[in-house]
Formats: sequence, C-alpha cells, structure tokens
Amino acid sequence: MKYKTKVLVDRLVAVLSRWPGVECVTLNEAALPDTLDPYFALILDVFYAEALPTPADRKNQYGNDIAAFETTNREKKDRFLAGDLPVRIEYKAVVQIEELVSFLDIKRKSIWLIKDSGTYGFYRLAQGEILFSRSGWINEIRARLSHPEDEFWFRLREANQSKMEHFLSDLGAALIQEDDFYCLISSASFIKYACLTLFCLNRRFEPSHRAYYKQVRELAELPETFPAQLETFLREAPEITMERKYALAQLIARGIVMM
Repeated sequence: MKYKTKVLVDRLVAVLSRWPGVECVTLNEAALPDTLDPYFALILDVFYAEALPTPADRKNQYGNDIAAFETTNREKKDRFLAGDLPVRIEYKAVVQIEELVSFLDIKRKSIWLIKDSGTYGFYRLAQGEILFSRSGWINEIRARLSHPEDEFWFRLREANQSKMEHFLSDLGAALIQEDDFYCLISSASFIKYACLTLFCLNRRFEPSHRAYYKQVRELAELPETFPAQLETFLREAPEITMERKYALAQLIARGIVMM
C-alpha cells in the first residue's frame, strides 16, 4: 500500500473506531494496487451492531477535504473523494452478517436462498485486512468460514453448474439466430458461471470480478485444457467466430461437468 493511501486509511479508521456501534473495520484488497491503477479504490467494510451517525455527521467527521459525497441509506454505503483518492465505505449490520454465515453451518439446507448472490460476501469477510476490532467477533466469524461442510459446496456447485449449462444453451440459440448481442450476453454469463463452478469444486469463495481471471487460473483442480481454452474463449479475433466460440464453450462445460 502506498504511503499516501495508508495515511488516509489510518485517518478514516480513527474516525470509524470512535463510533460506539462499530464492531470491526476491514480493508478491501482493491486498495493494494498503486493509486494510478484503474482498479484502485479505497474500500472499507464497517461492521456495526448499533446505530450509526447520520450521513451529514459522517461526512463532517471524515475530514475537510471530502468532495463529491453521496450516500445510499438502503445499502448503507458512502462514496466520496478524499483529495484525489476515491473512497467507498460500506456499512454492514452484524446481525445480517451472522444470518449470512449461518447458511454455511446452521442453515445449509436453505443454501438456495443465497445461491444468486454468490460467495463474494464470504470472500470479503475472510480476506479483508482487519484494521480495527472491538472484540473477537470477526475472528469467530472467520473460524466459521474456514471449513464449510461438503454439503454447502455440493449444493452451490449444483446451482452454478446448472446456470452454466443454461447459458451454454442460450449461446447455442444465439448462434442459430445469428444474434450477436445475445451471443455476447450469453458468452459472458456462461464463462462467469463456469468459473463459479470451478471455485466451488476447489472449495474456494469467489473473488471480485476483477480477480476472477487470475485466481481461477491458479486453482489446484482444473480440467487440464481449461487455461488454454479460457484464453481462446476470451480472445477477440476474426478467427474466433460465433461457431467456434460455441464449440469451445461446449468443451469447457464438458470438462467441468466431468470433474
């Protein structure tokens, strides 16, 4: 992390930790690249158990250099610029986090209720750098996240693989109709759920979309030809026709289903 970023992080955490209702603050990995990187963003997850200050009060406490401040009460998220650095602070109720984590152990049979939201929320809980912790709550949550039961992964793999096959069918339909737009949408959805299925097979929570490409290629268990097939599938070139992309998608899906 750049010195400039760390100074800002320390400043914001000093503010957030003063609020009695805040249980924990973690830093998202999007803050690790250089500030000139297009993927850079200073994202803080704030877990709270009691009422938060009002948006106006929060803005005043963040500092005098805050600009372009906006907030969403429904999702409890503040966005602003601190100098020239983009900042996003997301507030997450402890009770809602505990409900989410219960789907890994207590409510495994109800996993279908969260299958559409994926496991990125778990990834952020497990991977965020802890900057402030009022008690041992976050460590207890991470202990529960460390070893989900096989049933959790089986049910999630089943759901994602089904969607992968659905979008493979859509891609075939787009080919028949010569519908370039539908082909693009179906291709993106197909490869997303193919990757999600592989993360489940490897018992790994899914990262942010910007990290999919790197992390999926590093998984321990992959179809032997998947890395090369992925490269070809993503390539934009005249020889990668719609027909070839569909045939390649069929091979990718077959390799995953056979694992």
